[in-house]
Amino acid sequence: MPAPVTKHPFPKGIKMRNVHAEYLGEDHNFENASLLAKQAARENQMLDPTIMAWHQNGDQAMPALYDGANPETWWAKYGAGNGGKLEVYVGEDYQFILMDARGYEKLGAAPLRNLSDGLGNEYLCFIPMLGNDTHTPTQEACTQLDGWAADQY
Repeated sequence: MPAPVTKHPFPKGIKMRNVHAEYLGEDHNFENASLLAKQAARENQMLDPTIMAWHQNGDQAMPALYDGANPETWWAKYGAGNGGKLEVYVGEDYQFILMDARGYEKLGAAPLRNLSDGLGNEYLCFIPMLGNDTHTPTQEACTQLDGWAADQY
């Protein structure tokens, strides 16, 4: 049975199409759900679907949020306000906001590398400042990985 369509407070003037996808197997994890969401988006005329925001129903993990944000609605506002045009429900577990990224310039490889110091601390380093030949993090070119710095492995 399809999940009920939840009315999210999208920014004024933004129309969102809603579709539902069902799992093909027993593994109801984020990876499978996101693949199904992208497949559903392709079936709805998105040539290069990109997930802008997502939400997992229940008390499971969810994407990071900021102080004062309503955890039930902020993700939908963010996704819609940043180009999302399609909301995909996967089973009763996940909701995704997707946009079509065709026509956008591809960035290519980021000039970033993950490195560790002698104590096992992990860093994200900017290669043009660090240099291609070194594998030792420096204060000028690197920042220690934490909950906000992205892992580039």
